Amino acid sequence: MHKKILLIDDEDKLRELLARIIQFEWEDLEVFQASTLKSGYQILKTKEIDVVLCDVKLPDGNGVEAVSEIKKYQPQSEVILMTAFGQIPDGVQAIKNGAFDYITKGDDNNKVIPLLHKAFEKVELVNKLIKLEEKVGKKYSFDQIIGDSKEIHNAINLGKKVSQTDASVLLLGETGTGKEVFAQAIHYESKRNSKSFVALNCSAVSKDLLESEMFGHVAGSFTGAAKDKKGLFEEANDGTLFLDEIGRDAIGTTSKVTSCLGNWRIS
Repeated sequence: MHKKILLIDDEDKLRELLARIIQFEWEDLEVFQASTLKSGYQILKTKEIDVVLCDVKLPDGNGVEAVSEIKKYQPQSEVILMTAFGQIPDGVQAIKNGAFDYITKGDDNNKVIPLLHKAFEKVELVNKLIKLEEKVGKKYSFDQIIGDSKEIHNAINLGKKVSQTDASVLLLGETGTGKEVFAQAIHYESKRNSKSFVALNCSAVSKDLLESEMFGHVAGSFTGAAKDKKGLFEEANDGTLFLDEIGRDAIGTTSKVTSCLGNWRIS
């Protein structure tokens, strides 16, 4: 991974010295420098920066307040703030604004390199996660549904439309026709795609246990309930709960399920 860091500091000699120290640590590192926030923002507009090392007091602004602005340009970048005058309130506010850390010049010089290692590691992990989510999203997208018939195209178009809403969805079809595939596509096309997709085959669970699976239970509520258990409704909170074959063996539970439809997407 080719790393990129942006140093924002109006003390030219200190900034250039820091740049040389950092470049000595990483052979694959590209260092960009700016003496003001304005010039730093210009770099952020054109370059993909992994880590921003920014002074707190700058000619055209405050680094603590600038963290939010830096995140607007590049949400995945990690921001480390440096100050000659360490103040706890500033440090707390910096973290609240999204900074990775807040260090004092001079006192924390030996912490810079280890801190940068941690920041680069976090960026790399986040990027891997994003790529994985994109891969999963493509796997379950509507593009992966195969079929050229008019009925398939109509179903896909309807699925795309409903995915942009919070409506509960009823998928009808014989066993093996791909209802879960459609449910997954609706989920990953929706604004809920960062949340859980939870599936349950209702016909594979006995009637006695079905309600417990859906709504959970507390320890001792019935024989064999040794500890508290979350229900699938809770696990799928803000995401998608796919209840396959719900109409076959879950008649006694259906009325309770319908009362929850306002809070979860049921497919």
